Amino acid sequence: MPETRTGRRPTLSDVAARSGMSKSAVSMILNDRPGSRLSADAAERVRAAAAELGYRPNPAAQSLRLGKTGTIGFISDQVTITRYASGMIRGVLDAARARGRTILMTETGGSDDLGDAVQEMTDRRVDGLIIGLMAARVIDVPKIRNDIPVVLVNGRSAAGHPSVLPDEQAAGAAVAEHLLARGHHRIGIIGTIPHVAGDLRRSATIGERFAGIEAVLARAGADVVREQVEGWTPDVGYTHLHHLLDAHPDRTAIIAGNDNVAFGVYQAMAERGLQVGRDVSVISFDDEELAGFQRPGLTTARLPYEEMARRGIEMLVGERELAHERIPMPLIVRDSVRDLR
Repeated sequence: MPETRTGRRPTLSDVAARSGMSKSAVSMILNDRPGSRLSADAAERVRAAAAELGYRPNPAAQSLRLGKTGTIGFISDQVTITRYASGMIRGVLDAARARGRTILMTETGGSDDLGDAVQEMTDRRVDGLIIGLMAARVIDVPKIRNDIPVVLVNGRSAAGHPSVLPDEQAAGAAVAEHLLARGHHRIGIIGTIPHVAGDLRRSATIGERFAGIEAVLARAGADVVREQVEGWTPDVGYTHLHHLLDAHPDRTAIIAGNDNVAFGVYQAMAERGLQVGRDVSVISFDDEELAGFQRPGLTTARLPYEEMARRGIEMLVGERELAHERIPMPLIVRDSVRDLR
């Protein structure tokens, strides 16, 4: 740590002496306090003096003075036990670090009971809470003090806390439009899952995903067949692709409910001697890491975990209004969709 000539840590008084300004003026400038009438030249002298001395504010002293700890609590249902979590963790940490905040992280081990985790965070006097879910759904959030803002990322609360969700309806529409624009009108859908889509406690967004798909295909008068499923796993894609093509061998494209389903579709097509992107096109959702390693690469709408987490931090630190926001799901175009035009 930088020290003065006396061997001690530089203080606010040292910066004041080096810059020729008062301690109160130095504090006002370095803490970006609003309402200051100090000149730009004075602010530049103070910041230059602080940099020369290697001065950094003492977080503990700031906490006592401002009534803030500079920490944000991040609670997830299963953030350390799922491969989907890295984007959300990266988004939270990067956005907080860029704003001089520290993240305290905990998880519930897959449970929707947040009571202990919330208590743990409030005991540590966090300035705000991010609750991040790996699967978007409605959950109950325990009562939290009014002076601690709360934002849900990839989820909603029954009490209506501010939230950030992926724009699934727009993504569904974009997937359908991508196929239509490339001349596909005989389309199969594997992944219709009504018992989940109709239950906000299981998914707050899957219904929107399919609403976006169906609206676009209906307007275009596309010939659509649907396979209703019980879940989204590779074996579901494998089994239902065989069933769908046995009954409807004229399909030119398949919309998979998610990438896991698409991976099973790839396997089933290989067994039938069909090539993805040549004989039958495949498109999906999520953009899992393995999607880019398929051959051909899978075209899929990416779940924006990192961007949602960043937006949540921006809300908590006051850069954005505490509200309900939707983040676009970009379509990652690879080689799994043939252009029939």
